[in-house]
Amino acid sequence: SGSLDAPHSAPARSVGRLFLDRVSASGSAEAYRGPAEGGGWRSWTWGQAGDEVSALAAGLLSLGLRQEDRVGIACSTRVEWIFADLAIMCAGGANTTVYPSTSREDVTFILGDSGSRFLFAENEDQVEKVRNNGVAIEKVIIIDGPGDGDWVMSWADLIALGRKHLAGSPDAVTAAVDATGPDDLATLIYTSGTTGRPKGVELPHRCWTYEGMAIESVGILRTDDVQLLWLPLAHSFGKVLTSAQLQVGFLTAVDGRVDKIASNLLEIRPTFMAGVPRVFEKIYGGVAAHATAEGGLKAKIFEWAFVVGKRYQAEVMAGRKPSGIKQALAERLVFSTIKERMGGRIRYFLSGSAALAPEIAEWFNAAGMPILEGYGLTETSAASCVGRPERLRFGAFEPLAGTEVRIADDGEILVRGPGVMRGYRNLPEHTAEVMLADGWFATGDVGEIDDLGRIRITDRKKDMAKTSGGKYIAPSAIESEFKALCPLASNMVVHVEGRNFASALITLDPDALTKFAVAAGIPTDFASAASSVEVRASVQSAVDVLNAGLNRWEAIKKFAILDHDFTIEGGELTPSLKVKRSVIETQYADLLNSMYR
Repeated sequence: SGSLDAPHSAPARSVGRLFLDRVSASGSAEAYRGPAEGGGWRSWTWGQAGDEVSALAAGLLSLGLRQEDRVGIACSTRVEWIFADLAIMCAGGANTTVYPSTSREDVTFILGDSGSRFLFAENEDQVEKVRNNGVAIEKVIIIDGPGDGDWVMSWADLIALGRKHLAGSPDAVTAAVDATGPDDLATLIYTSGTTGRPKGVELPHRCWTYEGMAIESVGILRTDDVQLLWLPLAHSFGKVLTSAQLQVGFLTAVDGRVDKIASNLLEIRPTFMAGVPRVFEKIYGGVAAHATAEGGLKAKIFEWAFVVGKRYQAEVMAGRKPSGIKQALAERLVFSTIKERMGGRIRYFLSGSAALAPEIAEWFNAAGMPILEGYGLTETSAASCVGRPERLRFGAFEPLAGTEVRIADDGEILVRGPGVMRGYRNLPEHTAEVMLADGWFATGDVGEIDDLGRIRITDRKKDMAKTSGGKYIAPSAIESEFKALCPLASNMVVHVEGRNFASALITLDPDALTKFAVAAGIPTDFASAASSVEVRASVQSAVDVLNAGLNRWEAIKKFAILDHDFTIEGGELTPSLKVKRSVIETQYADLLNSMYR
């Protein structure tokens, strides 16, 4: 098995074709693992995955699915999500993604706007959201639980229906795959957006087949890799990793439970894992807090090792060949232990969806587990650019082969290539605003390109805030810098628009706060600890260090520490853990105003 594009370097015509090619090339190789009931892991070879997906696809055809018909998936990250997605595409349909956390109101809007005919629902909670809500869903397929003999059918029922259909027409699925072309719709992703109503991004098959090939050509992924995949699959970042897997053929263990990442790293021992910056901040915070708590000589050795590691890697990045004696000692005393906590086999981490603080990137790189940063949007099928290990620069990335990037006169990043969407569903005016002449897509991000063609993002165009004195500030850069400086922090929201100075709302990480409270001998319940003098002083010292590196007009003059963290359920975070700035500024308007009195 191995690379699929050796004989022909054009992408497959469709994702279904890419999948069937992978099944025939690697039939007996292990493809997926998922948590088994009662503990441990269940495994599927490519051949077994092919059988199950073909049966599901035939089941959909039997229900009357036609070319480009939309089918929703409302489910957490698990193997069945991937099989449902592949089955929809093999049958010629298009997947409408729905986060399990999406409200009933938004589910109604998304399924109605997309015109979805069928829905894969994880469990009864998801089925309830579409009961009697006026959306014309013809059939619901429930993944966990029995059917009702009528409107709701079980996963096993759909497979049985498909097997029956295949017994009568053995070529039904192959024919549907062959009838699907590169420009047919594959995925409709509704951007949860940190602003306003979700917009349906239309991504045809060419987007995903191109992404798979382009990511493979970077040369960082191998057939014998093992991926731990926990990202939401309703988000383009999680979804693009499934394309890379089909192209390269590595094993993927799938478990969307964020609280299981630490134990899954030890059980699966992946060779790479993708994440959002918050996950890497938590790993860093946890390891650093543990070292500080040990105190004495151990804490000093830990600090020494990172000074050595950062210095060594800086030399390597500058193209020099430093002596490795101290590095080898740091590896033996400190880095090897940290790597073991991640399963001991990590070659790279991949980070995307928001800016990663350079301090965090430098820390992981020093420990010998570089984080390669990716850049892109849902509208560009997640990845447009990625950092290259052989030319690593923190916070900088290079376009994927076949993707072009340029900077507009006002500093906005423009992208052109096969990964760019068809448009927003039912929103021609919105589409016209971002799809410019000659196929260029306006990203809404501001950035620069260096002399080696590497791209650096400076901020979101719409997030650039202006003080009442007319000075521009990039809040997200300040926020990610602060989170790297303050081990207690979970989130920071900088507020400055139209004000004469910057203020901030700060939320604390529950685990870090508990450890701090125990060590400081103060009450450990969240609200008491968060409002304590000791915590305030610790946060203040991080704000002071932050301000020392900022321009005078960017400095955080006042801040408030909240007595709870932001959550997806509370509506303050998107499912990929990005802060919804407009929601927070409205929700905490009184508190923000009080800082300017």
